[in-house]
Amino acid sequence: MQVRAATAADAAELAELAALTFPLACPPHTTDAAKAAFIAAHLSASRFDEYLDDPEREVLVAVDPAGALVGYAMLVAGEPTDADVATAIRIRPTIELSKCYVHPAHHGAGVAAVLMAAALGAAEARGARGVWLGVNQLNERAQGFYGKSGFVRVGVKRFLVGDRYEDDFVYERAL
Repeated sequence: MQVRAATAADAAELAELAALTFPLACPPHTTDAAKAAFIAAHLSASRFDEYLDDPEREVLVAVDPAGALVGYAMLVAGEPTDADVATAIRIRPTIELSKCYVHPAHHGAGVAAVLMAAALGAAEARGARGVWLGVNQLNERAQGFYGKSGFVRVGVKRFLVGDRYEDDFVYERAL
């Protein structure tokens, strides 16, 4: 497996991977309609085209030996626009790890750790001294992974999925 920068040619496959993996991170009470609305609004191929064209974003993909995408991460540079996050994080300059997902068939195979290492390296290369992320308060698996990756919980924020706000923890890590 290798990790590389995503290209425009990856947008459709990224959207497919995102549609498969995003629901896995949602709490059990999230409706299928809310998940579908979020995916349509934020994780479509056209949205990935926009993300890939945005100089403030960096999308990395984990690729298996056959060339299939098995995971992806997205960094978003700049100061957080969410007031709760801006207050919670302590390290500046910062960068958000907006997304970090692995195909469920590859869970437990080390893909997430390799992807995380690449994302942290990319954040450092952009001049960040810290990385922050939001994770649903009920997503214990992800929280455990972020803890193992050196992140600590520093606050809380809300995250809109469909028409319902979810409660997230804010995690931060120094580079």
